[in-house]
Amino acid sequence: MNNSYDETKRTFDTIEVLLDADVCTETEVKEIGIDIGDIVAIEPRFTITESGYIKSRFLDDKAGVVVILELARLIKNKNLKNKISLFFSVAEEMGYGAAILSNRQIDELISIDMGCVGDNLKCTEKQVSICAKDSGGPYNYELVTSLVDIAKSFDIDYAVDVYPSYKSDAEVALRAGVDAKHALIGMGVYASHGYERTHISGVEGTIRILEKYITN
Repeated sequence: MNNSYDETKRTFDTIEVLLDADVCTETEVKEIGIDIGDIVAIEPRFTITESGYIKSRFLDDKAGVVVILELARLIKNKNLKNKISLFFSVAEEMGYGAAILSNRQIDELISIDMGCVGDNLKCTEKQVSICAKDSGGPYNYELVTSLVDIAKSFDIDYAVDVYPSYKSDAEVALRAGVDAKHALIGMGVYASHGYERTHISGVEGTIRILEKYITN
């Protein structure tokens, strides 16, 4: 049996957007307030299963935002020795975004993003992905090792992977001139850019590792 298939690229000829409105012409569409350049909102179909799987569109990287917000809540009232800054980028991996950090003094930069789940990768949705290397090169050995050691010490399920076709906002910052140790961590996410799936344990594990790193 031949399981091969031709990949269908997303173009104007292969994507169809249906309007839930009784319109048939361009004029009627404009009359209800829809015009060229408007943003199309896709129903995320968010759900959490009884087994703990989180299913939704756009988990890359809304799941990472959840991690950052919960981390902020956990460390809010702690007397930390070092200054911690939280940065949200709306242009990750595109060559800018975190480049704005180039005018700041930063010692360590940890990017929180989804961990890939797929062929030739160890990570699953239930694990924390700690990236050793991607298309931009290796991450800081000392910082990566520290995150791995925390996962081992607190029995947090994790996997270390290499993503040869992937890069993070941390590398964008470094290329813009930020001189800092950098790392990449996140929960495993299956079927990125589709109807994605992760697991509560992967999200919670990511939060725990980062909380322990910041507060210990």
